[in-house]
Amino acid sequence: MSIIANFGENKKGMFPTHPHSVYKYCPKCGSNQFYPQKDNSLKCEDCNFRFYYNAASSVAAIIMDEEGRLLLTRRALDPFKGTLDLPGGFVGEDESSEDALRREVQEELGADVMEYRYIRSYPNRYLYDGVTVFTNDAAFVCTLKSYSNLKAADDVSSFVWLYPEEVKLEEIGISSIRRIVKEYLESR
Repeated sequence: MSIIANFGENKKGMFPTHPHSVYKYCPKCGSNQFYPQKDNSLKCEDCNFRFYYNAASSVAAIIMDEEGRLLLTRRALDPFKGTLDLPGGFVGEDESSEDALRREVQEELGADVMEYRYIRSYPNRYLYDGVTVFTNDAAFVCTLKSYSNLKAADDVSSFVWLYPEEVKLEEIGISSIRRIVKEYLESR
């Protein structure tokens, strides 16, 4: 089974699950006069409301232990349920990326982030419930206050510590996370 999404893009970069193709009604007035624009938006011809579908912010934590092993989590939910991932998730409204990083690691592993260093961001898109979701995933290298007593929770079913040579990139479901892990391990 392939874990890579096939979006079926046409020559203009549009595909059946793109927001331009999926969202047909204005969320403000309900009109079906809701048309794609060239600036990542849809505009209602009846009430002039403009809906932007910019990339959502998310965070990913690269956590290595004293033995040089990488912590990978197993996704408990779709999309990509059962595949490997890094701890992390979406940045909430009125939340910084750094606060989201600390919150997500606490929620998913019961651990406190002691220090972190931003690496870079990675664009991503994946299919969720019939709609393509665009994200911008900020990667951080983190150290934890304690590496003992970690517990999988929230949307993580389990976790594993792997030496770099044990990591199988094809088992990581989300393409941006796969790139984060690959580039980080190659840079070490």
